[in-house]
Amino acid sequence: MKITYSKESDAAYIYLKNISPGEVKETIELNENIILDFDSQKKLIGIEILSASKIMPKGAVAATLTA
Repeated sequence: MKITYSKESDAAYIYLKNISPGEVKETIELNENIILDFDSQKKLIGIEILSASKIMPKGAVAATLTA
């Protein structure tokens, strides 16, 4: 698992596996801040978190910046 964070967009992405280009076959917006990405077998492979600094636990965003 890998977590990336973009300070400019305040978005975090949680990679549940290495994702190849074109591998995401379906995207579901769970709510206004959580977006789920699935592969062709409907397996969850990634999670995008918008407004991450407000939603993620304190220190989690900072940890992605130092990792």
